[in-house]
Amino acid sequence: MKNFKIVILALVLTLSVGVSSAFAGPIVIKLAHPNVPQHPMGQAFIKFKELIEERSNGAFRVDIFDSSKFGNFDSVVQGLQLNMLQMGSASTPNLSPFSDEFLIFDLPFLFPDYPSTDLITDGPIGMNATKALTQSGIVGLGYIEIGFRNLWNNDHAVVTLEDAKGLKIRSTPSKAHIATLKGLGINPTPVSWGEVYTAMQQKTVDGIDIDLNLAWHNNFPEVTNHVTIVNSLFSPHLVMASKRFLDSLTPEQRELVVTTFDEVKLYERKLIRDGEKEILEKLESKGVTVTVLSPEERKRWAEATAGVYTQFENRIGKDLIEKAKATIAGK
Repeated sequence: MKNFKIVILALVLTLSVGVSSAFAGPIVIKLAHPNVPQHPMGQAFIKFKELIEERSNGAFRVDIFDSSKFGNFDSVVQGLQLNMLQMGSASTPNLSPFSDEFLIFDLPFLFPDYPSTDLITDGPIGMNATKALTQSGIVGLGYIEIGFRNLWNNDHAVVTLEDAKGLKIRSTPSKAHIATLKGLGINPTPVSWGEVYTAMQQKTVDGIDIDLNLAWHNNFPEVTNHVTIVNSLFSPHLVMASKRFLDSLTPEQRELVVTTFDEVKLYERKLIRDGEKEILEKLESKGVTVTVLSPEERKRWAEATAGVYTQFENRIGKDLIEKAKATIAGK
């Protein structure tokens, strides 16, 4: 009789676990990012949702909060720390309070092309910077990107360094970004992101220093007549996850999240880079004059902003800057 009772108890427990598992529902991943859904970043996170839900047979569900609907950068960080948010994206200048190593991406004319950016973001320099987040309960999964910054304005075509002088250009609050524009003789004017379109429309500013994809998907060609391809600053975004969330997963579940993101990371970069080529072809139809700096002229712009390196080398570390240069040069 005693053994019979034990068997019955075991069956009850087994059935209880099975029933509770059946009604537990999927593991929800709340994912926040600042861009519109049609932007390559937005498209990439939609792809992440599709892939991980399919590959997990519904064990995961991804709820996307695009266009900063979850809140600003501070809200995203706090959400990740408290596991109210499981994944989120942030630009590297916002992450500098965690580590000055993120400021390596704020140096102008450091990167000659996209292959060189991959060497830093995917290599030891980029990934070492993310380690500072761990003690705050956040794990850096890897970098996606916004692209290279270019000079948009509604006043005149900018062909030479002299043409840029005196333009009133919207800048981010980043001190390095402001210093870069000042080095070019530009008047940097911080304007909140939500007010940029109106500021250009009303000519409160002459233009903006921003990449092609963000400009296109936010309709900036409607309020600017000229763009100069400068490729001055590279703008990556770090995709982060809540450490509490990752620690709650089985090894197989965690591997699925990480490997799926790694795939989507490359997909997003391809969308950004292919999108730039397509946008350049479409700009003329929007009445925008496109100017590409000659290699000689771009060198002049780089020399004009060399002081930014001196200004920030104590924070970033001269050794780290030299290591980044050597990595890009293939040494």
